[in-house]
Amino acid sequence: MGEVHVHEFMSLDGAVDAPTWTFDYGFDPRMGEAIGAFTARSGGILLGRKTYKMFEPAWSTRTVEDDPGAPFFNDTTKYVVSATLETATWRNSELLGPYEPEAISVLKQRVDGNLYVSGSATLVRAMLADGLVDALHLFVYPLTRGSGPRLFPEGAPPLKASLAASETYENGVVYLAYRPQH
Repeated sequence: MGEVHVHEFMSLDGAVDAPTWTFDYGFDPRMGEAIGAFTARSGGILLGRKTYKMFEPAWSTRTVEDDPGAPFFNDTTKYVVSATLETATWRNSELLGPYEPEAISVLKQRVDGNLYVSGSATLVRAMLADGLVDALHLFVYPLTRGSGPRLFPEGAPPLKASLAASETYENGVVYLAYRPQH
């Protein structure tokens, strides 16, 4: 059975909105190595509607020459959780319909490898509440946003996790990998 591995770019105060604010920090090549390590074990990409609609135009035309991550995003099957999206136009995409915890559990068993989730904060919060997230890969940037969607908003269920890995980068970003304790 595969696992759900969540990847988020996050501010110090927990904001996980569209990470345009990360551009000022550059992208340390070691960050790419860390992301590549967990995407390499992934047999599917699980996305919410908003992230899917943001990723499709950004990734669907990229080649490996543009970005070494392009083949993963374009060739790997993308499973999209959405109650409103009627068609998925990015190749290798499958609509799952509205969020159903049981459907995610079945998908974890069906996919060969892990399921990679990026962004998709609404989906991630629901899966955390339902105990479906097996690993959190957080890249914490040295700034606060003051506002914006949070991975752990006020009123979210408590979560205990164990640290699985950590790394610091020259640009001030800290990578923290946690395994939620179910």
